[in-house]
Amino acid sequence: MLGVALGIGLSAASGFRAFVPLLFMSVAARAGYLTLSPGMEWIATDAALVAFATATVLEILAYYTPWLDNLLDTIATPAAVAAGTVVTAAVLPDLPPFMHWALALIAGGGTAGVIQGATVLLRLKSTALTGGLGNPVVATGELIGAIILSVLSVLAPLLALVVVAALFLLVVRKVGQALRRRRGNDSPLT
Repeated sequence: MLGVALGIGLSAASGFRAFVPLLFMSVAARAGYLTLSPGMEWIATDAALVAFATATVLEILAYYTPWLDNLLDTIATPAAVAAGTVVTAAVLPDLPPFMHWALALIAGGGTAGVIQGATVLLRLKSTALTGGLGNPVVATGELIGAIILSVLSVLAPLLALVVVAALFLLVVRKVGQALRRRRGNDSPLT
């Protein structure tokens, strides 16, 4: 259960920033705070650490670059789902391969996809309302969310799972409100 909670927490962090949780996993595994699943030990190698650190810096800088932030969202969504799948697979206990990867894809990739989708919508709304001037605030919030969820997932996976559940409820609530408003605007006046 802790492996699943850890994976879902790291996957949610991947939805905010694809490479922050991978970098954090690499550092935590190298420091002995995180045990990786068999076959995923490559995450703790020198080459992976350098690659994740480079990708993290480039991803962060790109989200603070006007117009590039919205363009990056088109690439970041599939990357977040892939990262969410990988981070979950890397911490799941030893399971039969089909179950291992199905759980990683559904729980990990799905969680990352939902969070990433919500951040894309938030950035689009910010761009529409502020002409992009509010996007650095959104980028900062996403970065903080990725860091906090990554740390929390390793130190207190069950608490991270509660935070992710709260995020899901918030996303569902906001989407529901938006759909009700839209439906109300589309109804004919009587």
